[in-house]
Amino acid sequence: MTNIPRGLVIAHEDDLLLACVKPAGIPTANAPRGETSLYTLARETRPFVGVVSRIDAPVSGIVVFAKTSRAAADLAEQFRSRTVLKEYVAVTEGRFPAPLGEWVEWCDVLPADPGELGRGGRALSRPTVLEGDADEPGEDGGRESKVRARVVKRAGEVSLVDLEPSTGRKHQLRLQLATRRCPIVGDRRYGARLPFSPGIALHARRLSIDHPETGVRLRLEAPIPAAWRARFPPLFAGG
Repeated sequence: MTNIPRGLVIAHEDDLLLACVKPAGIPTANAPRGETSLYTLARETRPFVGVVSRIDAPVSGIVVFAKTSRAAADLAEQFRSRTVLKEYVAVTEGRFPAPLGEWVEWCDVLPADPGELGRGGRALSRPTVLEGDADEPGEDGGRESKVRARVVKRAGEVSLVDLEPSTGRKHQLRLQLATRRCPIVGDRRYGARLPFSPGIALHARRLSIDHPETGVRLRLEAPIPAAWRARFPPLFAGG
């Protein structure tokens, strides 16, 4: 992994792809004029960077950009067809609704735009649970939100959770956990009590994609931030 000026951390780069580790606290793209985003840092030394994956500003982890329009189209299709494997890790509050180590699958209808949902201490209701694999919008315009999840370790009032979403809805993981009464640590918007700086305890750990030119499967990875291990030592003891 390579550091270059102004904090851009590169996990992988070739003629077609750029994979970076985004720190919590800055957006992937679309920052207000004069403010920093991962995209603006990448564009400083590259003539073309296409945004093909995003994570929320409070979230850390791996993000992939395309360096040609053809690569951008190929990667966008991989995300649309759900051949990309996305692996996240989170630290959550509350009691995860499954036994330790057991994978569960959630398929919910979440709001198309969460808007003000959860702000100001408003209660979050359980999402509508879908039967089958339909991708039709619900009555409020929401679409299916699918994820595999398991709790890896528990320590007091927090748990370490693995998440593998196959869809990419807005705030999907944050909402799916919060509506099950185990919000992500630091995610005050969706009911968390414990603080976490500079963002929330959600990390995009790995992306597995097919290289647009060779077809070789790439496993792009961002290590769990060192600050997590310092903040939650029992969750990472022995790991």
